[in-house]
Amino acid sequence: MSGKTNLQDGDGKVSRVIRVGTRKSQLARIQTDSIVEKLKGLHPDVNFEIVAMSTTGDKILDTALSKIGEKSLFTKELENALEKNEVDLVVHSLKDLPTVLPVGFTIGAVLKRENPHDAVVLHPKNKGKRLDALVNKSVIGTSSLRRAAQLKRRFPHLEFKDIRGNLNTRLKKLDEKDDFSAIVLAAAGLRRMGWENRISQILGPEDCMYAVGQGALAVEVRARDRDILEMVSVLNDSDTVLSCIAERAFLKHLEGGCSVPVAVYTEVKNSQVYMTGAVFSLDGSDSLKETMQTSISSDNQVVNPLKYRYNFRYSECFEFYTDPFVCNLMIPRLRSRRRLMRRSSVWVSLL
Repeated sequence: MSGKTNLQDGDGKVSRVIRVGTRKSQLARIQTDSIVEKLKGLHPDVNFEIVAMSTTGDKILDTALSKIGEKSLFTKELENALEKNEVDLVVHSLKDLPTVLPVGFTIGAVLKRENPHDAVVLHPKNKGKRLDALVNKSVIGTSSLRRAAQLKRRFPHLEFKDIRGNLNTRLKKLDEKDDFSAIVLAAAGLRRMGWENRISQILGPEDCMYAVGQGALAVEVRARDRDILEMVSVLNDSDTVLSCIAERAFLKHLEGGCSVPVAVYTEVKNSQVYMTGAVFSLDGSDSLKETMQTSISSDNQVVNPLKYRYNFRYSECFEFYTDPFVCNLMIPRLRSRRRLMRRSSVWVSLL
């Protein structure tokens, strides 16, 4: 059981307090507030207290994410608080959460995914244009090797430069200076911030496949806290769970992270999971891509991953549903098509 905290009001009524950990950024707070509102609706007698903190990734803003060399850039401090019983659950953007969790932690819920694609936000002087219409050597800002590798391949007339900071900071850098013609951000974050009007172009999979888990929110809890697991498990969205299990298993098998360009595109339809996985050289000149599908039905019944509802672990669900899909089918096909990638030899060792 979790370390319970109780609160007594002026009438002497005692209510339980659940402490929710989150990052301090405006987007993180919006995402966390949305989950807390759902939980309040289901548990009106519980008092939810939000505990915000800064992470390593929030503090180091002068170095590209790929060069910091830490896989838990946006989660470590939150998980430390969870381990010390300073919070009872933590809300993450799932794409920030490493595929291997600390011992004793588990993912209690993955909520319905927002649009997982990347979006182009243009400098005001380029309003109305698309990436292919920007002038030669226009500079595009992105903090992602995955985005840069794919977009260099798709739009070779453009140049790419690292840009760090939260959404507010990056938009300010775009609008107030002439360093960038456009920046590329996750559409989900822009929509949650209410800035959908800034989106000039949504990048489909033919232009830029998205990051593993992008657009989904996850709730991380201590595995021993059965009451918390039961509380948050009702937030699970089955299609999102299935997609993210497959994506995270693919990433885990490749041992990828912020320092390698791994991309996916996943669909769940007609009782099938379709996933395209790809790895790219850093300059985008070379790539390996494979699309596979697997049935999520068993004995004419659609499999429901939420049978694990009170003890949801990606590893367990993945082994039952999709291990043959990724490890026995997709990875060998990528290996069989492997060729020397001189500019990104890391993939030779990973595949």
